[in-house]
Amino acid sequence: MQKTIEGILSILVAVILVQTLYFKFGAAPESVWIFSKLNAEPSGRYLAGFLELIVAILILIPKTRRIGALGAIVIMLGAITSHIFILGIRVQGDKGLLFALACITLACAISVLIMRTIRKKR
Repeated sequence: MQKTIEGILSILVAVILVQTLYFKFGAAPESVWIFSKLNAEPSGRYLAGFLELIVAILILIPKTRRIGALGAIVIMLGAITSHIFILGIRVQGDKGLLFALACITLACAISVLIMRTIRKKR
């Protein structure tokens, strides 16, 4: 059962990370605004997209799932910190959706890391 939940949470993390790639690599106005506000446009946007793609792949492969979960945690902590201190919870009228997705992704990635660590110790 734990293995199934871990797999579902890993897929959720990967799906959330991958669905943002279209906006980052496609230079969506909202994405450009965010990274401009962070003084990291366009290189930061591309780097974030690349790292998110790598992490999404790693979290789907059972042997690299812990590394993927850890990477997702680091990326989401950066995103959440940016929202709290620079961007604001609501970005360009999104009603806090990006912030909520970052929090959900963080919670799922932490859960995956904990489950993976517990399973590895058995």
